Amino acid sequence: MAKDPSLDAAYALETPEDSKQLYAAWADSYDSDFARNSDYILPEAVARHFVNIGGFGPVLDVGAGTGLCGGALRARGIEDIDGTDISADMLEVAKTKDIYRTTRVENLFDGLATPHGLYQGAVSSGTFTNGHVGPDGIKPVLAAVRPGGRIVISVNAKHYAALGFEGELTQLETDIDDLTTTEVAIYGPSATGDHAKDTALLVAFRRA
Repeated sequence: MAKDPSLDAAYALETPEDSKQLYAAWADSYDSDFARNSDYILPEAVARHFVNIGGFGPVLDVGAGTGLCGGALRARGIEDIDGTDISADMLEVAKTKDIYRTTRVENLFDGLATPHGLYQGAVSSGTFTNGHVGPDGIKPVLAAVRPGGRIVISVNAKHYAALGFEGELTQLETDIDDLTTTEVAIYGPSATGDHAKDTALLVAFRRA
């Protein structure tokens, strides 16, 4: 794994321990070094879509990181947001922003230590992507949401095609309703570099 924090290093992650090491090194500069400099607009898109489809709190932000998506939810009037992430260091940054009721350090691969149906909604921005979480991460998120609750997760478009997300969602068809996928830009117009034109799919559905 590359030791210097960067998007390419993030996409090359192979293990949960790799993730912890990378984001420990990146946490303090993530908002300025990556989000601001890269014109990273995906968290805003996820929050906007969640609100537009009728989502409301309490909400679980999965892969909360430094709180970019959580902050966008709060700006749109959503309260009672909890955040979970594999990186304790990223969550420490998020805590300084007074966004979340609670934060928990968790590995989504191990499931979520959340009573089933605790939340009215869930979001995830930037976690279902190259080197991070695949379609097997959907079930733990779904379990955390009560029937009728809304979920919006962003999935890197290339990751969606390569890792079999469509097949996983088909298997969950009796557990979810109102499934839609909306392609959006990950980065804004001022972005440069190899990934500037990358897109994600906002996968939205309701727990049946």
